[in-house]
Amino acid sequence: MKQAKRDVPVRVDTPDATARQRTGFGDASGYGELSGEYFTFAAGTDITPLLAGLEDDHCQCPHWGYVLTGDLGVSYTDGSRETARAGDLFYWPPGHTVRAREDSEIVMFSPQEEHSAVIEHIQAKLG
Repeated sequence: MKQAKRDVPVRVDTPDATARQRTGFGDASGYGELSGEYFTFAAGTDITPLLAGLEDDHCQCPHWGYVLTGDLGVSYTDGSRETARAGDLFYWPPGHTVRAREDSEIVMFSPQEEHSAVIEHIQAKLG
């Protein structure tokens, strides 16, 4: 199965960020259905305020992905931080938030049910 980026449904679209999510990639390692996702962030975009109200005010869904372009700062509930830059593979465990230091684009794979709940929370915040 494959799908062009332009055909992946947009779930969040703001002047600073776009999230596209394709659900239904099948069962993987006991996580159930996976989502394939493209995220685009403008420099300075911080998703932390959009996560307020979730457990620890952080995303509680794990993600596996690749940074296509840009530079992202990732913060965790334990106080640790890291940077994900263009060309990096990443794993973000539950309990993270992200800020784009540069215009950035990533591809992620996430447990569909868990991440759809986070995206729905963000959509409600954007109202």
